[in-house]
Amino acid sequence: MSIVVQKYGGSSVADADKIKSIAKKVYDVKKSGNDVVVVVSAMGKTTDSLIELAKSISSNPQKREMDMLLSTGERITMSLVCIALNELGIESISLTGSQAGIITNDRHNDARVIEVRPFRVLDELANDKVVVVGGFQGVSYKRDITTLGRGGSDTSAVALAAALNAERCEIYSDVDGVYSSDPSAISEALHLPELSYEIMQEMSEAGAKVLNAQAVQFAKEAKIAIYARKSSGGEKETIVRLMPAGLSKGVKAVVHENDLIRLIFTGSKNQKNIYEFLKLAEKAQYKIKELNYATSSKKEGLGKASIIISGKNILDSKAFEYELSNNVGDEVLIENGLGAVSLIGDGINSDNKIIIESLNLLVESKIEVLGISTTSFRITFLLLGNSVKDCTRVCHKKWIEDIS
Repeated sequence: MSIVVQKYGGSSVADADKIKSIAKKVYDVKKSGNDVVVVVSAMGKTTDSLIELAKSISSNPQKREMDMLLSTGERITMSLVCIALNELGIESISLTGSQAGIITNDRHNDARVIEVRPFRVLDELANDKVVVVGGFQGVSYKRDITTLGRGGSDTSAVALAAALNAERCEIYSDVDGVYSSDPSAISEALHLPELSYEIMQEMSEAGAKVLNAQAVQFAKEAKIAIYARKSSGGEKETIVRLMPAGLSKGVKAVVHENDLIRLIFTGSKNQKNIYEFLKLAEKAQYKIKELNYATSSKKEGLGKASIIISGKNILDSKAFEYELSNNVGDEVLIENGLGAVSLIGDGINSDNKIIIESLNLLVESKIEVLGISTTSFRITFLLLGNSVKDCTRVCHKKWIEDIS
């Protein structure tokens, strides 16, 4: 029999009625002759509530203990889904990430999957059971519980699909696939029926919330198609799969991200200061989005360095600034409240047309650009946080709406 892996996000399992509805979907897939593995997130806003609970006790809770706390949310969901399946006459068993064989590195709150050993999952499938796995979590090689960061249930699902050589991986959420921009912010955003792994991964790294970037990487390596669908049904879906390069050139999506912090190293010891900060970042597990460092080979001391990090996993900003001051000193300028808007597309930088026209557009719109970075598939503008919405709107209109 073929193995189908399904993942259901927090809004899909927000209450008992939705869990019963999910169980019926799984029932149908199982009765059609497939082996089924279901990966679930915590119910609704459970994870946010647990974070707030921890912060009510400590402004800077230990990351290891946060993982122990946050991993409980998925355990509640997986147990309830199994109860619902058993009520429908489908034998099922719930497994934690560690029981399912998801092995990670030893980072807490933002661990990466390094290996999946799905022996227990295969044994239970051989016994004709539906296996329900708690997403977002694994176990480190030190045997500590770890969590995979926001969107980590996607990673759990795709990593399992790859290890099980599944036929497909279906990701269910409250949106019917991937759009050219966040449809809650841009009402004119277009639905994208299919995307390459590369484009989807760039979108995820740049702030798109439908799929997790590490999950897309697993799918790419295993050549497993991801089907992004709406849990409540509907005809639309987005398939992320292997696609020929250059099939669809130009801007495919405009993605934004908030809560960015830029560190500008102002002293003459930039190389040493960057080294000290990187050691701090590795220890404290700050997510580095970008690092720029340039110095002159002709004039000593002439150079500039900056690092952009995500503020999403910094629970205590004052503690962060204190640690930075102790490790780097006063030769660093901290800029909070920044955001970024990224243009994503195949061949987007094959010439300079898109970046030139975009910069001209932003000048005309009186939107100040604080920095620019590019890859083969992306152009990103660093901005003040209050400019992100307007920048997303004007760029989407020019490169998506006016062209489609």
